[in-house]
Amino acid sequence: MKMPHPASLAHNAARFFTSLSPAPPAVDDEIWVDRHLTRRERTLWIQLGNQDRRHSVAVAQRFAAARPRAGRAEIAGAILHDVGKIECGLGTFGRVVATLVGPRTDRFRAYFQHEAIGARMAAAVGSDPVTVELIDGRGPAAAELRSCDHA
Repeated sequence: MKMPHPASLAHNAARFFTSLSPAPPAVDDEIWVDRHLTRRERTLWIQLGNQDRRHSVAVAQRFAAARPRAGRAEIAGAILHDVGKIECGLGTFGRVVATLVGPRTDRFRAYFQHEAIGARMAAAVGSDPVTVELIDGRGPAAAELRSCDHA
């Protein structure tokens, strides 16, 4: 069995501890998100739990700082990068188990396929193709988003 990369372990550990707080994103962060999402994209984003919304804001703000010429569509993709996790319906501890045991159930498979699922969800609400592509982990900004997600 292939062991996770140590950087991945550190990222997952940090993500676990920050996900324990039920606090919603700060008001300023919600306002920032509203400037970058369409009304229909926001309907997807608000379905995420508070922990995932806080994470998405942090990642997207790192992405926007690292990619100052990013347009609205790329920033929306960064904000919505984990929106496909809505479909798996796993909480923090379920995600830990999924990470440890792999895609053994339908919900665990959905967790591991959240990028493709999120891209389909964004396309269904009329997101820009650049947004959809970035959520799916593709396109010219995908490597930068992955770096910001694992920072």
